[in-house]
Amino acid sequence: MAPNVTYDSSGDLEAPLGGVYNEGDIAWVLASTALVWIMIPGVGFFYSGLLRRKNALSMIYLSMMTVAVVSFQWFFWGYSLAFSPTANKFIGNLDNFALMNVFSQPSAGSPRVPAIVFCVFQLMFAAITPMIAIGAVAERTRLGPLLVFVFVWSTLVYDPIACWTWNPKGWSFILGGLDFAGGTPVHISSGTAALAISLYLGKRRGYGTERLAYKPHNTTYVILGTCFLWFGWFGFNGGSALSANYRATQACIVTNLAASVGGLVWMLWDWRLERKWSAVGFCSGAIAGLVAITPASGYVGSPAAVLFGFMAGTVCNFATQLKFLFRYDDTLDIFASHAVGGVVGNLLTGLFAQAAIAGADGITTIPGGWLDHNYKQLGIQLADSASGLSYSFVMTTIILWVMHFIPFLRLRCDEETEIIGVDDAEMGEFAYDYVGIEAELLPRQEYNNTATGGSREPQHTVSISQESEHEKTANASTA
Repeated sequence: MAPNVTYDSSGDLEAPLGGVYNEGDIAWVLASTALVWIMIPGVGFFYSGLLRRKNALSMIYLSMMTVAVVSFQWFFWGYSLAFSPTANKFIGNLDNFALMNVFSQPSAGSPRVPAIVFCVFQLMFAAITPMIAIGAVAERTRLGPLLVFVFVWSTLVYDPIACWTWNPKGWSFILGGLDFAGGTPVHISSGTAALAISLYLGKRRGYGTERLAYKPHNTTYVILGTCFLWFGWFGFNGGSALSANYRATQACIVTNLAASVGGLVWMLWDWRLERKWSAVGFCSGAIAGLVAITPASGYVGSPAAVLFGFMAGTVCNFATQLKFLFRYDDTLDIFASHAVGGVVGNLLTGLFAQAAIAGADGITTIPGGWLDHNYKQLGIQLADSASGLSYSFVMTTIILWVMHFIPFLRLRCDEETEIIGVDDAEMGEFAYDYVGIEAELLPRQEYNNTATGGSREPQHTVSISQESEHEKTANASTA
């Protein structure tokens, strides 16, 4: 039986425990939910464009798979583990298992929207986070075990961090941590998980040699993915105000400004080395700026957003060199952009958060950061960042190694799959028709070559050296 729904004289929904839910705010949060949803395939296109074309489709597929798996996980117990009102300081319980008692009850985020609206909005954050992380598996993983990994990782990593950050019972929330839209739960947790995944999987075949060219196969996809992400980020940050008010507007303004400055700064840093105006560099910087402004977007003014963009575009750009320094293969620089960018954003929030900006919604009261002479805020932000980094890295590593000792759940694919591509080996489908045509023509060419030598047996296997030459030619034509 559906619960009774009543309205006050102005037409707003009446809350069960008194007060009203503003229908304009509900509409804004639901619209923001749709904006954040479009970011998830945006991540897929962004990642896909950066990969070689024989692995292009699998990354777009993974973005949609993640939405489906996390949607079920969130319904099953994810929302309850993160936001149950009787949670402890670290994680919730199963009071809201299968979304029991999640409808017209007051939400954990705002008294102006009901729990069911808050639930579906937070689902989008839960879905995009593992998608950011599993970009680290690109070009060298089995797709089946990722279904299990996403479900388990969301349960054991994302849900606890979301609980301690945003649930009023969480330790960071109680301590006074400021994270408006997901610096730690989304970006630090996913970026650090990507590092753990990269270390576990090891390097791609031939990585670090001159034999194989690892260049973006489709820069248009990179730009398209960036457009989806930038567009959706207005809902990601602006929607986190959970109300259509001045604070949401300010969050949208600083989001756009930080992305713009971050893109320009990263591109200029790349120009100094290559003397080329890199579209990939601009897009990478824009994403870094968006990541950095995420925890601060509801707390800082427009001048601070310029500094956020500059620092993100600079620090994250240089952080991409960490993989060469420490010799790990972070395929898509996820740790540099998201984990490092999230830490930059968290720390700058401790410096530039303002009580006046946060209070623009008429509800929120905070002591501010260093600008408001609240000097301990930087220490709180540092503690929150360090906790997210360490917890995500350790727990992700544990999950990966437990799965490793269950043979059918091992993530790393075999060498043959790497040679022919994950799309062909794991999906039997391709992003482009000519990838399949080339796969058919190569054995036929080998057949003709061997036939002239007197042998009539076709060669249906591709040696590593032959594949390398074939791939080098394909990449050269794409470039």
